[in-house]
Amino acid sequence: MPVVSVAIPSLAADNCLADCVRSVAAQTVSGVEIVVIDNSDEGRAKRLDVVRDRARIIENGRNVGFGAAVNQAVRASEAPYIAVLNDDAVADPRWLEAMLAVIEGRYEIGMCAPQVRMFGEDRLDSAGMLLCADGSSKQRGHMEPASEYARPAHVLFPSGCAALYRRAMLDEIGLFDETLFLYCEDTDLGLRARWRMWECMYVAGAVVEHRYSHTSGRASVEKAWLVERNRLRVAVKNLPMPMLAAAPLYSLARYFWHAVYMSRGAGKTAEFRQSGGSALQLPWIVLRSNLDMLSQLPRLLGQRREIQRTARLSSKQFAKLVRSHGISPRQVAAL
Repeated sequence: MPVVSVAIPSLAADNCLADCVRSVAAQTVSGVEIVVIDNSDEGRAKRLDVVRDRARIIENGRNVGFGAAVNQAVRASEAPYIAVLNDDAVADPRWLEAMLAVIEGRYEIGMCAPQVRMFGEDRLDSAGMLLCADGSSKQRGHMEPASEYARPAHVLFPSGCAALYRRAMLDEIGLFDETLFLYCEDTDLGLRARWRMWECMYVAGAVVEHRYSHTSGRASVEKAWLVERNRLRVAVKNLPMPMLAAAPLYSLARYFWHAVYMSRGAGKTAEFRQSGGSALQLPWIVLRSNLDMLSQLPRLLGQRREIQRTARLSSKQFAKLVRSHGISPRQVAAL
């Protein structure tokens, strides 16, 4: 039985995927199983020699999304640890060794966040994740020097770009929410885990290089819609009621700062316009996302009740926890 199964969802299934698989195959620990989930609907992954030779391939007849793809790998595996890796990332040979050394010795740790760097740079993509009071999540240390994050630390949860999860935790809290399709699945799963008192450690010695948004693109209309839609779904499911009631005010503050940074040619909204999006599309995306949330409200409230029923933290304890790993609306808009 493998010690760890590495799930690599792929839509492009191109040379980046081949590089990713090579890096996992070169890990310093034994008992590593590689599972590539091919969402291309064209059988692209099996055309790559290294993928065909080194990985188990699960082929889908359509793009089932990130969460559903990872869930397929989890269900097909019996390993006690599940790693998730984007197909546009390359792992250092000690990536898994460093994280396993941390998680195997402390059962309360259910998740590990590696040091994810921008590809070919000494700047960070993420060193764990942060949460804004409206449910928006952002990478801790994004675009900062990697040398400033050289020590281990408790973090809220890992980025889905590269993470290690304990199977026992996933068995307890459930897998990724497949209805989200793409974006915020890591936030939802991480918050559900924290409600159940599972901890997350940032492991600085577990290094991954990431070609940021190589597959999904940087700031398209579709991406903006999915991120905002999923943020609302995650907030309704996971935020304590006082935080959820205040979340619209924090969202308004974030929209204000998005507008400010757009006028300065900075931040995600400026990137959105540079990618061909119109400023007039953003209010429609917000409205559409809120209408979707209302249409999904009965299902979301049912999921919320189940999370609250099985929670091991009180609402006050959970709110204090997420505030200790918080990010302001202005910071969200600036990144």
